[in-house]
Amino acid sequence: MKNYLWQEGGGSIDAAIAEFTAGEDVVLDRQLFVFDIQATAAHVRGLQRIGIVSDSECDTLCRLLGELRAEFESGSFVLDERFEDGHSAIEVYLTEKAGPAGARVHTGRSRNDQVSVATRLYLKDRLARLTGLCARIAQACLDKAEAEPDLPMPGYTHLQRAVPSSSGLWMAAFAEAFTDNMAFAGSVSGVVDSSPLGTAAGYGVNLPLDREGVADELGFARLQVNPMYAQNSRGKFEIMALQAALHAMQELRRLAWDLSLFTTSEFGFITLPSQYITGSSIMPNKFNPDVVELLRGRAATPEGAIAEIQSVLSLPSGYQRDLQLTKAPLIRGMESSLQALAIVPALVQGMAFNPDRMREAISTDMFATDIALERAAAGVPFRDAYLQAKKELDRLDAPDAEASLAQRVSPGACADLRLDLIRRRLAILSQDFDK
Repeated sequence: MKNYLWQEGGGSIDAAIAEFTAGEDVVLDRQLFVFDIQATAAHVRGLQRIGIVSDSECDTLCRLLGELRAEFESGSFVLDERFEDGHSAIEVYLTEKAGPAGARVHTGRSRNDQVSVATRLYLKDRLARLTGLCARIAQACLDKAEAEPDLPMPGYTHLQRAVPSSSGLWMAAFAEAFTDNMAFAGSVSGVVDSSPLGTAAGYGVNLPLDREGVADELGFARLQVNPMYAQNSRGKFEIMALQAALHAMQELRRLAWDLSLFTTSEFGFITLPSQYITGSSIMPNKFNPDVVELLRGRAATPEGAIAEIQSVLSLPSGYQRDLQLTKAPLIRGMESSLQALAIVPALVQGMAFNPDRMREAISTDMFATDIALERAAAGVPFRDAYLQAKKELDRLDAPDAEASLAQRVSPGACADLRLDLIRRRLAILSQDFDK
């Protein structure tokens, strides 16, 4: 039997209806429970400051909340189907151990209010993790580009060999991309960093709640001022956080795609660390880049989560029970993304280039663009130079790939990667993040 605090004296509860309305909340709330406890303690201290909870009651409740957190983290308290959700579990625990004092804990807040602040704290925590992971991946790519900047490798457009490129250029592309992803996650965090606690069901309460003090205690940068908007922003902020995760995962998908191609026998440009490949279940000769393939596929999870939440948000102003359905896709999308991103730095650090295979894949015709540009620089109109080079494709000599790359002097190109600029921006963003 679940503990339904809100149903006291309201008659029996149909089991099928109870299961339908509660859904998987109690399981999902395991991800939010620590944050819910943290917010409840801050709320109790706020109630103490306005005289709703006595000093001794405040001390007792905060001590019990600390004990509940410790029991939950140790596994001795299990958030399970005994409870409707994490919010009711907290109140049940406090009421059982502190009596009437425990029953005061919900004064001035609604369950909507409670889940909003717990979710908001969760978002702050996960966006911080996301920002840090993007920084680590960018750093790993930079280090790889710096360690082996000049290895020739084909550059592709439309999956066709195009022009000579380099390992440094390829790795630097991902370094800059993940630096941008870090910046985007940080900007989303700046929007999300606002406290909705104290807005109750979206219309405030007839109590002088210390919303500012509670927000400061919880580490929020500011209040989410308007109580109705606090409810209306549910789902919106979740989508923003998932978009930050998706940006990183889309770039990871691109990297995984490249690795899937470059590690094939046909390419053979890169060898993966052994822990990232698995053997075939039936073919003794076969090894598969399973981890890379799953990294590629994981981008679908935040993408699907965003679509799911967007479908829910076709709602009027104010709280609607539909908003409960944003919790599952949010947690699924964020946790899946963070798990995937966490294994990427070691993957980048451990993969090895095969210079001979990369150099062999650079065919003579790939230097035609170089020839056209050299003639254009000598005064031939570029379109004429282009047509001349096109006619001479079969007669081109095999140039030196390293020499060709050394002449690629446009800013950011192979001979001038500007890794220092990417590294400097990454360092500045990291400093801002640490603040």
